[in-house]
Parts: sequence; structure tokens; C-alpha cells
Amino acid sequence: MEAAERIKRLKKEINHHRYLYHVLDRQEISDSALDSLKQELFDLEQKHPEFITLDSPTQRVGGKPLEKFEKFRHPYPMLSFNDAFSEKDVKDWEERIKKLLFTPQKNKFGEGLPKTELNYYCELKIDGLAIEMVYNREIFSVGSTRGDGFVGENVSQNLKTIEAIPLKIREKNEIISELKESGLKKIAENLERKWPQKLIVRGEVFITKKEFERVNKEREKMGEPIFANPRNMAAGSIRQLDPKVTAFRNLDSYAYELICDLGQKTHEEKHKILKAFGFKTNPHNKFCKNLSEVFEFHGTWREKRKTLPYEIDGLVVIVNQNDLFEKLGTVGKAPRGAIAYKFPLKESITIIEGISLQIGRTGALTPVAYLKPVEIGGTTISRATLHNEDEIKRLGVKIGDTVIVGRAGDVIPDIIKVLPGLRSGKEKEFKMPEVCPACKTKLRRKEKEVVWYCPNKNCPAIKRENFYHLVSKRAFDIIGLGPKIIDRFLDEGLISDIPDLFILKEGDIKPLERFAEKSAKNLIKAIQAKKEISLNRFLFALGIRHIGEETAYALVDYFGNLDRIKKASLEELQKVQDIGPEVSNSLYKWFKDKDNLRFLEKLQRAGVRTQYQKAKISARGGFASGGKNQKLRNKIFALTGELKIFTRDEVKEKIKELGGKVSGSVSKNTSFVVVGRNPGSKLEKAKKLGVKIIDEKMFLKEFVSGPVR
Repeated sequence: MEAAERIKRLKKEINHHRYLYHVLDRQEISDSALDSLKQELFDLEQKHPEFITLDSPTQRVGGKPLEKFEKFRHPYPMLSFNDAFSEKDVKDWEERIKKLLFTPQKNKFGEGLPKTELNYYCELKIDGLAIEMVYNREIFSVGSTRGDGFVGENVSQNLKTIEAIPLKIREKNEIISELKESGLKKIAENLERKWPQKLIVRGEVFITKKEFERVNKEREKMGEPIFANPRNMAAGSIRQLDPKVTAFRNLDSYAYELICDLGQKTHEEKHKILKAFGFKTNPHNKFCKNLSEVFEFHGTWREKRKTLPYEIDGLVVIVNQNDLFEKLGTVGKAPRGAIAYKFPLKESITIIEGISLQIGRTGALTPVAYLKPVEIGGTTISRATLHNEDEIKRLGVKIGDTVIVGRAGDVIPDIIKVLPGLRSGKEKEFKMPEVCPACKTKLRRKEKEVVWYCPNKNCPAIKRENFYHLVSKRAFDIIGLGPKIIDRFLDEGLISDIPDLFILKEGDIKPLERFAEKSAKNLIKAIQAKKEISLNRFLFALGIRHIGEETAYALVDYFGNLDRIKKASLEELQKVQDIGPEVSNSLYKWFKDKDNLRFLEKLQRAGVRTQYQKAKISARGGFASGGKNQKLRNKIFALTGELKIFTRDEVKEKIKELGGKVSGSVSKNTSFVVVGRNPGSKLEKAKKLGVKIIDEKMFLKEFVSGPVR
């Protein structure tokens, strides 16, 4: 028992010094003294392996290399941010969210919401890799990458090698004491009454500039290819199957998000809580009471960024009030209440070697410049968008010109400026063609628009793009069916339009070179499995101009089924939230076109069905898509606690499909609060306001299977 007690005390002491060094940036003992403590712990654990636990500091690098990473489904989606590059972009963003929050007649989150001044919390946007960490009963349980936002990879072993990430959260009394000292007395009292059994924390893994140079030098000595930039190195390090390789690269991490509800009212409070729990948070992050302070903070770090030991590419600006942030919801895969305010584009000089036209799925022609390859921000660039004919004229671009090219994030680069003083006289003017380069149909340009279109719906280029769009992840999501196979099927004459896909048989594709019997069978099975599709995905998959994912969801939420959308008048379409004249006109014309109606009929004959007739439970226990029944219209739900039967997203989706709304807070306008295990402050507020409280089983019985009362 003496060994067990000594091990326990050693772990506590080592964790204390880890917290001082990595979170508070100070030391009480030397590195060699700390190493000596770790060595004593290691020796004791070797003599008494029965006392080795997952949270021991000796377990940061251990275990055999993995064969592959397992997938991990995030309890809540990991969203990304929309970008802003100027003060105008940020002001426009604030104006949009204020309209959503504070315009009563257009307010989709509740009636008569009082106007509140927005304030913000700004975080340095580190050029690293987003991660999620799950702690069960105070111990690090699972660490994962963002992946597609819904499913990532379990990289727990590799994250354990990062000293900045605690394997165990701090002692309860230490946390409560620090929270009280930092002004969060109420949260501290909440924790004294009820201690969380599960924590979900998100953050960023990165590598410092110094470590980046060191590792690249080592790789160069060994004849291995070097990494282009610190972000690539951080991402590559986290995805090493051998955690010892990850450990060698000395990665660092900052936590920035706490998913659990511990009573925090602001995003700033989340950071204070994270620090108290033992997570390293960025000391440079700052509360800003208005946009003027945001712009000042942005300008400061634009100038000082080189003094940092790591790379940043801007700020993340977040609505600080959590209730307002939740009310704003999401658009696509980004929260409305936050934006990435990037620094100016990184730029370089190169030469335009040619200009070609790309034809999109709506028939829009986009001129693209082919460049002499140039490196910008660690990435080689060979193409840049010229957007449209007017942009070419504005820039005065010619083939052969020397130009300044700028790149931001992962978007396709832009031509920033032409340098006419470097012209030799051999440069050539570019003229938009009069006919489509793919089908030779005369091009059109609508009044007040800058884009030229091919009006031929049977244009082979448009058809290919529509095929690519339809099978993509956000549409039908047909696994194994990408652009190359679509091209093959079109070139071989196996398909001529989209409905042909759904009547393909194994025998049709087995004779093709490189298609074995098994691969043919699997592909046909994958296509057949996606014949049933949710109505919102189906509408998005149709490729109707201006109809994105959010608009598709709004249409399903309002109309409930495809037949009502087809028959809707222009006036009815414009009643849908966030749908204006241009979008409604595009939708109305599409459904009045006889060719399009024949296309829908052909899809139906091929067996494609949209799921909206009735609500049902899927085989894996979640909700299958529905939407015809709107019995929850005008009902507002709030969710609290850990749901056992379904995920929160599944419950939220079902509420929306049945016409209801989901709120991030509880008010007198809330109709029901769905309560799971370990509920937060929403439960107490619901009791005080007399809001009806239900559990998951009652939600299923009352709202999926039975009537609303």
C-alpha cells in the first residue's frame, strides 16, 4: 500500500507542475527535478504494474503502433467558420445576425425579443488542427480529429503525447477555488452541488515555428521530404500510427470550447472554466465590447503576429453571449454567431500562361487563369479564378501578363493586380466566346448580371457537373461513385441522364475494364441503397440555382412535401423564411418547366423516393427522415443533459421535420424541455417557469408516435 500511496502522490505532484508550466507558463522546480519525479514514478510502476492507470504521466507515450485509426462519431457536430477578409465583411456579418435576432417581424427564434447590444470574444486563429477531447469521470477517454464535422478519427494515443493536454482534470477543490477567485462563484457553487461525469472539450493542436524547423532539419538529414508548413506537420503528426513519432515532434495545444453546460453565460466564461479544469488556453484571447475593439485587436495582431512562437492567420470572432449564439443557430456547416476574420491574403508574383472556361452545373461560365506554378504560404498554386468577364476587364488581364496572386485559406486563389510595366508586347487579349465551348450553343447574359450562361440543358458539360453534384456527399452521398466513374459511365454510353444511374445492373458495368464482379456488385448495392433520400437532400441534389442546403431545409420545414413545393405560387414561396424574390423565382420556374417535371417522373419510375410520408425509427435506433406531419408547428423545444436513446442532432432534426423549433435556452415561450442524464441549468429554469418537462421516451411516444397535447 506504501507504493500505491507514493504513486498517487507522485502523479498529483507531476500534474501540478504540468499545470504550472503549460497552463500558467511558470515553474516552481527545474526541468531536471521534474524529470527525476517522472523517473521515480516510472520505476515504481514497473515494480508494481497493477497500479498503472490511464491518467498516469508515464502513459503519454505507450502502446504498440496502430494498424489503422478507428472512426469516432462526435457527440455534437464540429462546425467550421465562414471567412471575412475586411472590416466591411465583418460589419455585414454583424448586420445579418442583428436582423435575425432583433427584427420582431422576421424573428425565427421567438416573438418580441428585446434588443441587446452584442459583444464579442476574440481568439487568435492558430494555423493548426482542430481536435475534440472527451473526459469520462475526470479521465481523458477519447481524442479525435474533426473529420467531416460529424465523424472523425480516434487519435487518443497521439493526443496523450502532448503535455499541454491533461490526462486527468485537476482536483475538485482546486477547480472550485480558482473559479471563485476568477469571479465565477455561481458556477463554482453549481459544481459543488453537482459534479459533471462527462466533459467534452475542443481545441487546436499546433507546432511551434522552432519545432517545425527542427523536425524539418531532421527529416532533411534522413533524406525524407520536408513539410511545406507548420499546419501540415501538425496534421501529419497527429495521424501517425506510431505515437512515438508524434511524441518526437513536441506538439502543443490550446483549448477553446467547452460543450458541456456548467452554467456559463458567455464564451469568455468557458475559457475561464477550461483553465480552472487544467486546460491550456491562449492568454492573448480577448473580450471586445464592440466591433471597434475587434478591429483594433485584429490590427494589433496583424502587426505583431511575427512575434508569436506559432503561426496565426487571423482571429475567430464569436458572439460572447451564449444564449444569443445558440439562438443564431447554424447555416450549412458554420455557426451564424461566429466568423473567421482572416488577415490579408498572402501574395506572390507569377505569369498567366493561359485562360480557359469552366462550365458549372447551372451553366455558368467561369474564366480560370492557368499560372506558371508559384508557392504561396507553403502551397504550390497553378490556377486562379478570374470570376467573370467584368473582372477581367476591371483588372485589364491579358494572357502572358505578370500578376500578383493572393491566396486565403483553402479557397482557389485570386488575381489581385496586373503589373503592366512588365509587359513585353507579346501578351494577348482574352475574349469571351459567343458560343459554349462544350456544345456550341449561343451564350446568354441576363440583364444586371455579370455571368455568361450556356442555356442548353443538354450541354454535356452541364450534365457532367450535375451528375457530380447529385452523387456528392451533401446530396445523394453515393459511396464509391465519384467523378471518374461518372465520366466512365457517360463515355461508355451506360448513362445519358441522372435517372439512368438508378436502373443500372451489375451486368451493365461488369464488362468494363477494372470492374471485377465484387466491385460491380458493391457499387450497384450502394446506388440502390440511396434510392430513398430525405426531401431536403433531394431538393439540394436537384441543382436548382440558388437552392443550397439551408434553403432546402427551410422549404421542407414550410411545405412538408414535394407535391406542395411543386404546386406553390410565387407568393407562397416568398413566405418561406430567408427566401427572397430571386430564389423564389428560380424555384418557381424550375418546377414549371415541363422537362424538369418529366425528369422528376423519370426519377420516380427509377425507384427514387423522398422520405417525408411518415416519421419512423431507423434500424440503428435514430430517426429516419420525415416531414409530412407538421404537428409541432409553433412549438419550441429546449434540450438538456446527455440523451441515451438518440443523439441530440437526431432529436433536433425530428423536431424541425415536424415543424417545431429548437432553442438553446429556456424562456416563458418554451413549449417543452427534453431532459437527459445530468441535466444543466435549463431544467431548474423550466421548473421555475412552469415549462413542461419530458424525457426521451415520452418525446418518442408523444411526438413521433402520438398526438401533441
